[in-house]
Amino acid sequence: MINFLGKCTQNLITSIKYTLSGGTRFVSVISQAAAISYDSLIISLVVVFVSAAVIAIQVSKQFLMTGAEAYIGGSIAIVMIREIAPGFVALAIGARAGTAISAEIANMQVTSQVDAIKTLKVDPVGYYFSPRIVASAITVPMVVLIAELIGIIGGLVVSHYTIGLHPSRYMHSVWLWISTKDIYISLFKAFIFGILIALVCATQGYETRGGAKDVGISTTKAAVLSTVYMLAADFIINIIFYL
Repeated sequence: MINFLGKCTQNLITSIKYTLSGGTRFVSVISQAAAISYDSLIISLVVVFVSAAVIAIQVSKQFLMTGAEAYIGGSIAIVMIREIAPGFVALAIGARAGTAISAEIANMQVTSQVDAIKTLKVDPVGYYFSPRIVASAITVPMVVLIAELIGIIGGLVVSHYTIGLHPSRYMHSVWLWISTKDIYISLFKAFIFGILIALVCATQGYETRGGAKDVGISTTKAAVLSTVYMLAADFIINIIFYL
């Protein structure tokens, strides 16, 4: 794990230098943004909507029994913005797009396409990594922002149809509880998660050696490692901003 983290750090530094030197093409970034976040938008929103609905089902009747139904909206909004939306969106994108990144680069490695890039005197790390990292870092926060809105709406719908909570009371609680700090932190989380998804999965794919079987193994490892690193980053960010 430590050795892999060191490789990820080296690849990130190389990618930043490559981007700052003007080597990253805008067209490549747009293409990767579509593949990473746009194609994962629907599944991400569905996951967050269902999660918000489940949370609303679990807490609505309990809050109603204690006479605290006015706080349902705020509670769901806080949970959505602080944890559920950035975490679940990142996991959904990592499972769908992250594994695709790993498989694509791993296939290039085992079929010697990476060696062909080297013969052209092009840095393969910068060439393959930088568009994916930039695209993921920019677009994952966008998806998270949309997911937060969808999650809050999901909680509103379920609360209204399960316990008859009026939408105005729900939204009033939401506006009272949420703060711009929570939104900024959630977007920062999404930014870090986006970088980790692209970086970890691309690094795992780049380190692949062997044949088709090894590509599959590498893709599985990429999914596991990206999840572990995202959870660790989430823990550290929560300690820094909320402890």
